[in-house]
Amino acid sequence: MRSVVVDIETVGADFSSLDEYTQQDILGRIRAAAGTAKYDEELATYMQDLQFSPLIGQVVVLGVYDVERKSGVVSFQAPGQEIGEIVDGDMTYKQRNEKSMLEAFWGGIGEYDQCITFNGRGFDIPYLIARSGANGVHITRDLMSNRFNNKSWGGIVHVDLLDQLSYYGAVRRAGSLHLWTQAMGIESPKGGDISGKEVGTAYKDGRGLDIARYNARDLIATTKLYERWRQFMQPR
Repeated sequence: MRSVVVDIETVGADFSSLDEYTQQDILGRIRAAAGTAKYDEELATYMQDLQFSPLIGQVVVLGVYDVERKSGVVSFQAPGQEIGEIVDGDMTYKQRNEKSMLEAFWGGIGEYDQCITFNGRGFDIPYLIARSGANGVHITRDLMSNRFNNKSWGGIVHVDLLDQLSYYGAVRRAGSLHLWTQAMGIESPKGGDISGKEVGTAYKDGRGLDIARYNARDLIATTKLYERWRQFMQPR
């Protein structure tokens, strides 16, 4: 069985670049706080959260890691820079625009029997599907069906570790990737100078390659967590 770990990084559009109706729609969601001391705080939080919507944001990094071959490819955007391709150990970093990274992802996913994510059903995969539609890229595998029995659907199984470790929501406090790696004695991917919250700012600062390296740490941590789950936390 060939398995691939998938993880993405996203950024939201600049609020000023959005049409007036969209701006009003967004502002309407925090209107209840208008005139209060919390308004600026809630506005800043909501602006940051634009990256989590594929309708307003975009994929700036898409990483995949082959579990059996112990090698990964991280595609990243870096507008205005000529970085090209960099090989660093078992990771290859490739500069691509959003459309080309989506095409490469859907073109390669068919080689695998199993896709592994952490919260991939709740975020990564729906985001990739929506952005594929926005870019006119055909998806090639169904990575959202058969959530509960994990049997192959369309030739591939999607193992979302957050689903597995929370028993499909039965555990109220499922824990983040950082907490799970810490508990399992795995190096956390969150120890560098970029975290998920800083991706938008780092992207604006032209640090696309740094974001890609952060994504690579996520891929390795997720791979190690998957291996620990498979070895010790599944009945034989």
